[in-house]
Amino acid sequence: MITRYAMNLKVAKEMFDAAQPKLKGDEGMKQAFEQFNLQPELVKVVGAAEATAAGLLGLSIFNKRLSQLGSVITLGVMGVAIAKHLQAGHGKAGAQHAIDVAKLAGLSLADTLVTKK
Repeated sequence: MITRYAMNLKVAKEMFDAAQPKLKGDEGMKQAFEQFNLQPELVKVVGAAEATAAGLLGLSIFNKRLSQLGSVITLGVMGVAIAKHLQAGHGKAGAQHAIDVAKLAGLSLADTLVTKK
């Protein structure tokens, strides 16, 4: 459990850091979304999803359902990020950070589904 919580805190920090420029409506983020063929209006929505996932993962020590919900949101956001990086021709190297975060979230989700308590 301690390992899962430490992993959740790592993912929460990554998600929180990624959410900050999006929540502020950074022009660079809007341009990046346009390059990925996404509407620039989605920047704040994605930022809110990332911040929500970070909050849930940060609070996951209190309830494994919070960990599960935070992991599912993270996997959704990172799954789209991975797909968009690959579509844009960035290859695995361009999507590597999203892949790493998604792996950690997936491991956390698997751990909560396997453990009985």
